[in-house]
Amino acid sequence: MTKQEMVFLLEKEVKGLSTVLDLQDYQNACDDAVRETGYILPNTVNAQIYWLKFRAKRHLFFYLLSESAHKFKVKQYSLNQRFEHYRDTVEYMDKVWNDYLLSEQALIDELAGVDSVGLFGTKIDAGFQYDEVGRDTTYSEDNQVEFHPDESDSES
Repeated sequence: MTKQEMVFLLEKEVKGLSTVLDLQDYQNACDDAVRETGYILPNTVNAQIYWLKFRAKRHLFFYLLSESAHKFKVKQYSLNQRFEHYRDTVEYMDKVWNDYLLSEQALIDELAGVDSVGLFGTKIDAGFQYDEVGRDTTYSEDNQVEFHPDESDSES
């Protein structure tokens, strides 16, 4: 998903707020979500796209919260219900994000983009190895011990 696709999706999902938010707000929310999560756009990992969108929505709600903060009615000594709703929504979304970060699922999602060769240890042979002719092949041409698995093993 590209940044433009994310902006389009956000506009569709918070459609009732599109009269209050402008294109720059959506772009800023995407940028804030990228900085916060450490994920990048464009992105193809479903879990990362979900959390980028989730956090971008949170930032949009925070923009609306900030905009509504000045609407304090002094004579009535009450905050606008809209302000309270945005604040509660932002707090809830922060709690969900923090719960996710502390869960095992966050680790699994983070490892989803890792090459399988990098997930497990490697095997370095302790002895000598010879090819079918009897030549010593323990070391490579540059005098380095060969170990497996490596990146070429995952391609075949």
